[in-house]
Amino acid sequence: MALLEIDRKLLQRCLSREPQAWEAFVERFLGLILHVVRHTAKSRALQIGPQDEEDLVAEFFATVVHDDFALLRRFRLESSLATYLAVVARRVVVRELLRRSFPSRSSEGGSPQRAVESMVDAGTESPERRMSNREEVERLMSGLTGPEADVVRLYHLEGKSYREISSTIGIPENSIGPTLSRARAKMRQSVA
Repeated sequence: MALLEIDRKLLQRCLSREPQAWEAFVERFLGLILHVVRHTAKSRALQIGPQDEEDLVAEFFATVVHDDFALLRRFRLESSLATYLAVVARRVVVRELLRRSFPSRSSEGGSPQRAVESMVDAGTESPERRMSNREEVERLMSGLTGPEADVVRLYHLEGKSYREISSTIGIPENSIGPTLSRARAKMRQSVA
């Protein structure tokens, strides 16, 4: 999806620190970020309360303003701003949920489903941890082709960063996250 003109202008206003720009940014994307928080917690079988939701949303917006809007400055304007923010929000939420050690309602041990779930969490882990289920990931990858297979292999099996993957296979860095998400969804379906 292409960058909307309204988002391009809002982004420019925020980066130029125009009056009321930040408030407009928060108002525009608050619902999206809250949805990401709720969906991420639900997909990890975690029950969080309204205060936790509010804290996680606040953590995301604090990440956005950190280091003079560095996160927004890295956005390449090649895709939807909402998609970019949703991917970043998911990473922030997963990182915070792991840090806070919310109890899960399920424990699935070393199943193939758990291998896929650990891949979803991998954005917050070290490359060594990302590659810990190597054999299971290789088996699950058999159903993937093209860029999806390349991205999963480079990220989960070779421990490369998004930037390294982008330069290796020539796709935009902000497409790596969505490509991984699509691939993980396909891998989940093969397990189900």
